[in-house]
Amino acid sequence: MRDDGTDGTDGASLSRLGRVALGLGLALQASEDFRDVEGHVEYAESAGVPMPDVLAPLASATMVACGLGIALWRLPRLATGGAAVFLSAVTVTMHDFWNAEAGEGKGDRLAFFGNLAMLGGVLVFLREAYR
Repeated sequence: MRDDGTDGTDGASLSRLGRVALGLGLALQASEDFRDVEGHVEYAESAGVPMPDVLAPLASATMVACGLGIALWRLPRLATGGAAVFLSAVTVTMHDFWNAEAGEGKGDRLAFFGNLAMLGGVLVFLREAYR
């Protein structure tokens, strides 16, 4: 029996399933940015991102790599750490719904809370990567 109350088999399977779901979710969501690179770059530019034509696609590619790293559990410290840094920075800078005009910002609010939930999952696996 482990200190978390499981024998390690069921808990490990459930953890693996959650990790794969989180990693694929991150990677697939980030890959959507490549369907409309121009729109993604314009959104980044409107948020004040410097060199958005370079940094926006680079950020998306980085998150695809981090998500796949989490799902496959390859370089887990790098993958979870990179995803945590990315989500922390992007969530507060790109989805600052509190700065929106009244009646606007609903999409940013939803994205903010979605990113917050993903960050929570990433932090759980970041801890796991350092066990």
